[in-house]
Amino acid sequence: MNLLIANGMMFFFQQFFQGKISMMLIKFLALWPAGVETWLNQHPYFPYAASVSTFMPWQLVTYGFMHGNFMHIFFNMLALWMFGREIELRWGSARFAFYYFFCVAGAGLMQLAVGTYSLDGTGPYPTIGASGGTYGILLAFGMLFPYRRILLLFPPIPMEARYFVIFFGGLELLSGITGLNTGIAHFAHLGGMLFGFLLILFWRGKLPIKPKRQMYW
Repeated sequence: MNLLIANGMMFFFQQFFQGKISMMLIKFLALWPAGVETWLNQHPYFPYAASVSTFMPWQLVTYGFMHGNFMHIFFNMLALWMFGREIELRWGSARFAFYYFFCVAGAGLMQLAVGTYSLDGTGPYPTIGASGGTYGILLAFGMLFPYRRILLLFPPIPMEARYFVIFFGGLELLSGITGLNTGIAHFAHLGGMLFGFLLILFWRGKLPIKPKRQMYW
């Protein structure tokens, strides 16, 4: 619930304070490519800010609280509510929060590794959205409740959670490789799933580095 409220409040500030304040939020809180400085007043998407923007470490977390439009935040928060509430009940709030932000940061690192560049040749652009965290939550749901049946919205086809995760993971990989659905950080979504998968394996004691105590599943 706290994550839903925080994301909603940030979206309100983005929409209510249009202009320079909104652009300053993008400048300091969105995830910008590492090693790149961009004059925002020369960028067609951000005409109001007249100063240099570049990568800062805190952006690996803060970018996950920002969204581009209503549909962007709606589907991310819907997925967080649908799948995250049962995981939080199983794990507890502290462990759930750690996992979520670990996925958000992992998705950001993946996005930095792949590189984020605009499609029209104008230079780098920032990444925003909680999708990396929500894809990590989806992965955890599929591993915790693999046989739970989920009904897709488009098309309305019921399937088990494990196949649901494989379907969306494969779709993101295909889109990222082929360039379909441009303007979406597909590899960031995959990064959220990958880092979530590795963390769960660590908690289960399946990696060479073992946790100090056995985790409850």
